[in-house]
Amino acid sequence: MTEEEAEPIRRRPGGRAARVRQAVLAATMDLLAEEGITRLTVAGVAARAGVNETTVYRRWGSREKLVLDAMLAGSTEGIPVPDTGAVRTDLAAFARTLAEYLATPAGRAVARAAALSSDDPGLAEAWQAFWQSRLDQAGAVVTRAVERGELPAGTDTALALELLCSPLQTRALLGHRPVAQPDLPERLADLVLDGLRGGRQGPPASPHSFGCS
Repeated sequence: MTEEEAEPIRRRPGGRAARVRQAVLAATMDLLAEEGITRLTVAGVAARAGVNETTVYRRWGSREKLVLDAMLAGSTEGIPVPDTGAVRTDLAAFARTLAEYLATPAGRAVARAAALSSDDPGLAEAWQAFWQSRLDQAGAVVTRAVERGELPAGTDTALALELLCSPLQTRALLGHRPVAQPDLPERLADLVLDGLRGGRQGPPASPHSFGCS
């Protein structure tokens, strides 16, 4: 066997597998927005995406893992983690993109789904994985601020992000006040920074309470 023959076959970027994944994740988010997590089914997703139900199960294994992948993909794309060089502008930029995301059908669907408690162990595990993944990504804002000396060592990353994001989540879920206000991101960033720099922090927040979609 030649070296060329021994080399594994590489999938072409943007091939069929990538198109199927994109279609299935898009269908999942559409149905999540339209029907909610409790009514979402793998069969419905497969029909919307135009693929076989067995294809979805073969790739994701369960409805919970499918929803988790779709929510993570949507949040990662819709709420990128900024790196402006300063913690205040990082926090404000993150809050602004979160507000914009929560104003979309997909963002509202994620917020509603993640706010639901569930006795289903598989779904509860998916939510925990979702929050932890988002914390790991967005936590870079706080980590960089500590390294630059803008925040004290030992700053509670989860609490900082929870304080920043929870008001926006509350507005999105209750609908009593607009999520998108021109100066709200900067006001939230200032409030968070004032609290972190001037107040004593309690024990680390649990990933279950982390509020950044």
